[in-house]
Amino acid sequence: MLKQYQTDFIHYLRFEKRYSSQTIAAYQTDLKQFFSFFLNIYGPLPETASGIDTYHIRTWLADLKETQQQSSRSINRKISTLQSFFNYLKKMQLVDKNPTKRLHTLKTPERLPVFVKEQEVDFLLEGVDFGKDFKGKTDRLICEILYATGMRRNELMLLKEKDVEWSLKQIRILGKGNKERLVPVNTPLLDIIKDYVTEKKHVDHYNDEFLLILDSGAPLYAGYIYRTVKKYLTETGTTLPRKSPHVLRHSFATHLLENGANIQAIKDLLGHSSLAATQIYTQNSIARLKEIHEKNHPRG
Repeated sequence: MLKQYQTDFIHYLRFEKRYSSQTIAAYQTDLKQFFSFFLNIYGPLPETASGIDTYHIRTWLADLKETQQQSSRSINRKISTLQSFFNYLKKMQLVDKNPTKRLHTLKTPERLPVFVKEQEVDFLLEGVDFGKDFKGKTDRLICEILYATGMRRNELMLLKEKDVEWSLKQIRILGKGNKERLVPVNTPLLDIIKDYVTEKKHVDHYNDEFLLILDSGAPLYAGYIYRTVKKYLTETGTTLPRKSPHVLRHSFATHLLENGANIQAIKDLLGHSSLAATQIYTQNSIARLKEIHEKNHPRG
């Protein structure tokens, strides 16, 4: 019965909540790990989810922390997975209460968003050689769009030709929870996209639904976008510890803030559900101001 509950829950995340494949895979892994632990320690799984209580979950979390030495951030994600799972079961009236309700998340060290400097972005988009073939044009447009719009990697994968609103100079983005948002784009980027769409028609077996495709004609996939961004960010000479698509999203938000954009506007452009998620970028600006003060003030 519990196996069926898990299957139904994953189906709910995929088709109703519209979570990304990466997020769903993480949920599946967390649930599999918990139920494997339960089997090893307590024996056969109970017939229904009501047979799982807070004590069982706390024991698992303690094992993750003390035996496996997993980070607080990783453990908190697993708590969140179980919270979502039991909330779903309660919604479906399959359990009376959520055993995770009495659990507390662990304190985690604040991690500021990693971003590249404006001059490094300039070099990425103007100084790096992407190549003049179709693959090079695809790779360049990946970096251009991610930085120009701040969209997530999964949102870029799902971006369709029809999402570009040429006359209004904006792109429609389908974000988390199936929520749409509109992000303005400038004329030079629209011109690059127009040229790309024209070039795409000469690719064998090309896909006319998705905006960006591989040189084989197939749609982009997550690993390709990640490797592309990492490769070209490395070529800028940046010393960042992480070079992922999300770094360009962080750079988009940080540079907007540093140039005077309103925090509420940045929230809407990023597609955040709450202002709290966006306010982390203000910490970057404060840290930058402190650094400038220390370097330039006589008594810094």
